[in-house]
Amino acid sequence: MRRIENPPPAVGQIWQDTDPRSHGRTVRIVEVSDTHALIELHERLGNETPGRRTRVRLHRFRPRRGYRYLGTN
Repeated sequence: MRRIENPPPAVGQIWQDTDPRSHGRTVRIVEVSDTHALIELHERLGNETPGRRTRVRLHRFRPRRGYRYLGTN
């Protein structure tokens, strides 16, 4: 069976958090550096503030490691 790879993280892409505790939270990449991506909350869930930003290490943008690619915005 062929493994499906996510594309490299880039500005404007939409990704879904694969952690079951996140309940399908989606984020948009705002900025990418050598080691991190600045992400912004794409959909509001629970008490999270829409548009909240945080930094995430690039190695987490892989299936089963943190985020799954959905498309571009």
